[in-house]
Amino acid sequence: MLNKQVLLASRPAGTVTPDNFRIAEAPLPEPGEGEVLVKNEWLSLDPYMRGRMNDAKSYAPSVDVGALMVGQTVGEVVESRHPGFRRGDKVLTSLGWQLFGVAKGKELMLVDASRVPASYYLGVLGMPGITAWFGLFEIGKPKPGDTVVVSAASGAVGSVVGQLAKQEGCRVVGIAGGRAKCDYVVRELGFDACVDYKAGRLLEDLRAACPKGIDVDFENVGGEVLDTVLRAMNPFSRIVVCGLIAEYDATEPYGYRMLRAILVNRIRMQGMIVFDWKDRYGEALADLSARIAAGKLRYKESIVEGLENAPRGLMALLSGGNFGKQLVKLG
Repeated sequence: MLNKQVLLASRPAGTVTPDNFRIAEAPLPEPGEGEVLVKNEWLSLDPYMRGRMNDAKSYAPSVDVGALMVGQTVGEVVESRHPGFRRGDKVLTSLGWQLFGVAKGKELMLVDASRVPASYYLGVLGMPGITAWFGLFEIGKPKPGDTVVVSAASGAVGSVVGQLAKQEGCRVVGIAGGRAKCDYVVRELGFDACVDYKAGRLLEDLRAACPKGIDVDFENVGGEVLDTVLRAMNPFSRIVVCGLIAEYDATEPYGYRMLRAILVNRIRMQGMIVFDWKDRYGEALADLSARIAAGKLRYKESIVEGLENAPRGLMALLSGGNFGKQLVKLG
């Protein structure tokens, strides 16, 4: 058998294109002592992957040209040389854009696919859900009665943030692209309002939806959206900078005009990288699992079929074409 992989063929100059990727075949890897061979079933697509395609210093290494694209996967153990894992176990790991991969036992986490679909461990019970939980509670620190704004509100992180904030007694306002996404955020997720940034009235609509100003902004978009939100922030408010997806394809930095609001309103603005809480992931997972079991968290997935379509899925994610958590179904 051969293993199919997606490699980084070239670094994007602005917007990601299919030419930045290359499909390759390689011999099926064999596990060594203390390792397992995993057949990947689901691949997570996430905005951070765009940054890894650049040759720039960041919180994690770039992908080398010609190397395997990085990403989390959920799959099934097909061969084990580790005492803690058996054939047929479902596991979460970071094997990247390929059908099969070998991982050390310490790089794997057993998942229970009998309670929830295995794909949930890449979304609401995975990095996006954990990011939402720590970002909101540790940095945003919402209080009952606060107004919480969430950009990319229908996405994997934003949808969880809004529901958690609503359950904390906050007024929750989403920002999303298009009427369908805004309707979903309000009707299905329970947000109080949602602003369609594509409608061309972002500031006016945002102020109408937030008559008492904004106390917490969970920022996933950046650019014009963040610059506009800054104009409605309250004194001593908090901004959680989780993502800047509007800027990832830019060839020049966005020119922010409203940074003065941070000084005038004494806004606390902090970047959010989920790995900073890796020793406490269990707290988030326990709480998120309990909320799912109680029917308190709704969750949506966007799925593309086949590894060869992973580039198309990432491009859709980066352009706002996804609806919920973006995944690739591998088999």
